[in-house]
Amino acid sequence: MARLGLKDAFARYGATLVNVQWSVSAWVPDGSLVVSLWAHHSRPGPNRTLEFADRLSRWSGPGNAEFRRNVERAHREQTDVRLVIARTEEVGHVEGGHDASKVKKEFVVRDDVIGKVVDFDGENYVYRFEKC
Repeated sequence: MARLGLKDAFARYGATLVNVQWSVSAWVPDGSLVVSLWAHHSRPGPNRTLEFADRLSRWSGPGNAEFRRNVERAHREQTDVRLVIARTEEVGHVEGGHDASKVKKEFVVRDDVIGKVVDFDGENYVYRFEKC
């Protein structure tokens, strides 16, 4: 696992962010989606998998609109999903829906796992990752 800035973390998968200020997901030429998900939204999944669950209404802005389109497409098409984990000490700021671009964070590339969107109802989503 490598610790990098967001742009470089996405580049490890061959993904380019539309806007480094607000993008948290991007498509790779191979058709997979790369997402940055908050570490504090993780939970153990079934059969030794790792899940991340959240709701889209927790935050807003252009990054949210882009993420919403991408999670919907990944769920509909059942595309592979690659993971970048975002960690911060300012969890309350993030959970309050405030501008997370302003908080100090670190990013960890998890290229040892691959996932899918296993649940999406237009508001709530669940990504599930398993070892490659």
